[in-house]
Amino acid sequence: MDRLTAETKIKELVKRIERHNRLYYEQDRPEISDQEYDQLMRELTELENQFPELASPDSPTQRVGGEPLPFFEKVVHKTPMLSLGNAFGEADIRDFDRRVRQAVGSQAVRYVAELKIDGLAVSLHYENGMFVRGATRGDGSTGEDITQNLKTIRSIPLKLTKPLTLEVRGEAYMPKAAFDKLNREREERGEALFANPRNSAAGSLRQLDPKIAASRQLDTFIYGIGDLQGETVESHSEGLDLLESLGFKVNKERRVFEDVEELLAFIENWTEKRPTLPYEIDGMVIKVDSYSQQEELGFTAKSPRWAVAYKFPAEEAVTVLEGIEVSVGRTGSVTPTALLKPVSLAGTTVKRASLHNEDIIREKGLLIGDHVVVKKAGDIIPEIIAVLPERRTGSEVPFAMPTHCPECGSELVRLEEEVALRCINPMCPALIREGMIHFVSRTAMNIDGLGEKVVAQLYRDDIIHSVADLYYLHQQRDVLLGMERMGEKSVDNLLAAIEASKENSLERVLFGLGIRLVGAKAAKVLAEHFGHIDAIMQATEEELTQINEIGPKMAASLINYFAQPQAQAVIERLKAAGVNMEYKGIRVESGADLPFSGKTIVLTGTLTQMSRQEAEEAIARLGGKVTSSVSKKTDLVIAGEKAGSKLEKAEKLGVAVMDEAGFLEVLQTATP
Repeated sequence: MDRLTAETKIKELVKRIERHNRLYYEQDRPEISDQEYDQLMRELTELENQFPELASPDSPTQRVGGEPLPFFEKVVHKTPMLSLGNAFGEADIRDFDRRVRQAVGSQAVRYVAELKIDGLAVSLHYENGMFVRGATRGDGSTGEDITQNLKTIRSIPLKLTKPLTLEVRGEAYMPKAAFDKLNREREERGEALFANPRNSAAGSLRQLDPKIAASRQLDTFIYGIGDLQGETVESHSEGLDLLESLGFKVNKERRVFEDVEELLAFIENWTEKRPTLPYEIDGMVIKVDSYSQQEELGFTAKSPRWAVAYKFPAEEAVTVLEGIEVSVGRTGSVTPTALLKPVSLAGTTVKRASLHNEDIIREKGLLIGDHVVVKKAGDIIPEIIAVLPERRTGSEVPFAMPTHCPECGSELVRLEEEVALRCINPMCPALIREGMIHFVSRTAMNIDGLGEKVVAQLYRDDIIHSVADLYYLHQQRDVLLGMERMGEKSVDNLLAAIEASKENSLERVLFGLGIRLVGAKAAKVLAEHFGHIDAIMQATEEELTQINEIGPKMAASLINYFAQPQAQAVIERLKAAGVNMEYKGIRVESGADLPFSGKTIVLTGTLTQMSRQEAEEAIARLGGKVTSSVSKKTDLVIAGEKAGSKLEKAEKLGVAVMDEAGFLEVLQTATP
């Protein structure tokens, strides 16, 4: 076949395959069998192998999965992927409606109600209509680049119907049929079964080998726009229609409501109908439709005020409390866990439930052998909500908390104003082991390949004794190769992930150290304020408590931690290994005299002298807050070339407008 004939044939095959993808994934009406579809793909693959210069980036062959990756790169989300506040009943929905209407005054309010897909939140980036990057939600600010895995999902368009530059958010999930098929295959191979479709979808997308994700038959629903250039939409429902027209799969089961009674009826209807769907949902999402009203309502520290996630009532089941075991956490707290007779609940098999502390056991009147009612709080965490004393036979026995640590044998203590028993031996194996597991976790240093079992084995085998030892594991490569399930590739990937984690910003290190009372948010506040770990270590209680978010107890905890020789030694070894100890995030300057202090600013059009992200960071440093849409609360619009409807709206509302030259002048004047 000559090149011209091949080019014509490839274009025809691509067109046919993409049509069948849309019919199958978006319209649920396939016209050909799987075998016929596979034959079309084989033809296309053979032609592209024969004429590689004719293979385009949006070819369907890109979906079969490429070479395995050594580890996932980190991606900073341009606009944070915030979680939503929860509603658990009619009263919560009515309260949400009341708050919204109070905030917007006499304006009419419309809500969009959508199914809350139980999957993994993802962000997709397109430039000039081409799919260039996809990432997980991560901690909301930073996710993982899983582009190659997302390309294997056929409902994600590799090329849009318009050459737009945008970022969209959606949910990747595993359909029920694909989940059942996967578990049947794993059972036949004697492998452990996945607990539920959500876990299997998340696990599939975090595989380093894209071919595994390609085999899992994942799907997506796109539910929102994070950033959009070259097109204007005024409402969420309009945005969903645009996404659909661009080729994205958007859930059809969405409705717009002006009346809260109709909204509640819609929720009640889907509460009953959810088992009929071919995919799992765990609630409904309700959003204010108007973007200008969303802007007006704004955000709390954790979630938007213009949206809420309604969680379906938790399923309940009766089972038997067969025992209670205790475990020691990284802070030394001793936590009891209920061991249950296995019971099916909300799509998973429940064998354990948290009991939090001894007081909970006493309050519930629990005896080992009791019949108990179990539910999943928010459809996630198993919890014992009631005891059924009428079913007792007399064989039930009480439970007593241990007086000594089950790991090291030290006497347990109950600190002042605490309900939990605690092991305060700093050399307790549990504290050290759990501390290291926390250090490598996704919310801390996020080291791929260092799961709980691997860390526990490394510690048990006397290979590591503190978190600093992790950064010297390259010196023990042969030892790692001798460990169970650690081949050449696994060890190389692990060492590469450890090396990459050295570049993390200070707040991740600080949170990873597991200092008592210092959570992720406090770690970021401290890192941003002091800039370097040395400054934090040398800070006085007075200097610490001058920071709004740091109280006396946290300040005392920080000072006590950094006074310990063991802690100082660990930090010095981390430094020596090359672990970054400086804050790498945006530093927001303080002071009311900053040019953009307290101002809400919208960027529109194309800037010629800097990227949009650079402009946003500059505005943040000078005290401003960048938002995406113009409203009466906007203080300033900075307009680049080809500024469109946002500029027109600003002029209509009388909002101040600044061109790029004026913006650059402000930056030059404000920069020392």
